[in-house]
Order: sequence, then C-alpha cells, then structure tokens
Amino acid sequence: GVYSNGSAGEFYTHTEDEFDSVNQLHVEKCELAGVPFQIGASHMSPQLSRERLRRAKALRPAAFQVVLPDWFVPAWPEILAFLATMAAEAAPIPLIVYNPPHAKRRLTPEEWLRLADAGPGVAGMKVPGGDEAWFAAMQPVLARLSVFIPGHLLASGLARGARGAYSNVACLSPAGAQRWYELCVRDPAAGLAWERRILPFWQAHIAPLITEHGLANMAADKAAAVAGGWLPGLSPRLRWPYRGATPEMVAHISAAARATLPEWFDPA
Repeated sequence: GVYSNGSAGEFYTHTEDEFDSVNQLHVEKCELAGVPFQIGASHMSPQLSRERLRRAKALRPAAFQVVLPDWFVPAWPEILAFLATMAAEAAPIPLIVYNPPHAKRRLTPEEWLRLADAGPGVAGMKVPGGDEAWFAAMQPVLARLSVFIPGHLLASGLARGARGAYSNVACLSPAGAQRWYELCVRDPAAGLAWERRILPFWQAHIAPLITEHGLANMAADKAAAVAGGWLPGLSPRLRWPYRGATPEMVAHISAAARATLPEWFDPA
C-alpha cells in the first residue's frame, strides 16, 4: 500500500489547501491503480490534525496516520483524550499512531498495552522498533495491534512479530522494497540475508547524512529517493528552513547503492 503526508512528504510544512490537493491526487492515483492507501492526518497542532482528518474522511482511506500533540509533552490523560477524539472522528476508519524517534513523548511497551486496553480505534503504530528486550516487552502488544518498524529492519522485525514497515528503503527503490517484502514472506531466511547487506549500506551511506552532516531524517529519505532515480525531476531540497542533501551526497549514495544492492534496481 501507499500512504501520504509522512515526514518525507514534509506534512508539517503544508498549507491546508496543499494538504487537500495532495491527498485528492493521492487517492485518485491509488484508486486508479487498485492500490490500498492511508492518509497522514498528522500535524503538530491537534486542532489542525483533527480538521485534516475530518476533511479527508470522505476520501475513505484504509487508515489515518496521526502523531501525538507535539508542542508540549502530553500527559497520559491528554494522550487518551486526543486519541479518543480522533478515533471517534475517524470511525469506522482506524488510526495508526506515528511515534517517531524525535517525538516529545516516546511511548513505552507498557503504555502501548494500556492504549490497546483503552478502547477501539487505534489499529497500529509506526515506531522506530528496538532491540530484543523491546520486542520481548512488546509481545502482548503485538498480539493486539499492528506494529510497523523502519524499512531497513524489515526482515528481522517481521521475524520478531512486526506486521511490516512504513519503508524508508522504499524511498531508494519502491519496486525493490516491494520485492524484498515479498521475499521476506516467501523465504524469511533469504529476506534476512538481504537485510544483512542492506543494513551496512544504510549505516555507511544514509545514516551519516543525519549523524555527521546534521540533516533531518526527511533529508535522508529524499536524498535516497533522488539517488534511486525512479522519479525523474525529483529534487533533494527541503522546504525552508530545513536543509537538503547536496548533489554530491546524492551521487555518492546512488553509486554506492547500485554497487551494493544491484538487484534493487533490476526491473525484473
């Protein structure tokens, strides 16, 4: 499936007219192709997030993705109040809670379980994942909610009970990411073998944009997308005031990707 208005889509910079036009186009293209779709109704303002969800409900997505209020750290009663209202507005369409690594409040496994107990409406989460201890603590949650982890951890995440990924590696090659997912389902051992090649590439060539060059996560995603070359005319620039990757950074990623992961760019 495809979703709109994530971080790489720079949802936080969109005017309301832009949000509406992007999602109208998103839905038209997905329906024409018969592709399931979700809509990101996220905004740092809970009021604007609610209004976005209200307007987009008529587009009938499979789910809405939302973030928790992000100006001040929300207390637990405030989290419950926010999600209860959003779930009621969206019903019967479920919510996916996007809880990124830079969120003001990162929910713990115990809190995710409490959220599952709080009532219907939340169907899953988009989270950074974690180590063996995190997955062990998440086992009761995995039995009740769909857990989606980063794309470069897809194979190991599926093996531990995750349902899939909102894939950052799909930025590099949507077709390659789809083939990898299908391989993970068909042959988990082969999927893990791919991950053992993808991870070193990601850590050596994508992560340094964030850890060494100080760029935002969405700059890394857009740099990977331009390096992948699947959408002619795409630029690595981000909207003001954020900085994007340079052409030299993109060229380096492109060369490294094709040398390290050639099957990701195989049209077959």
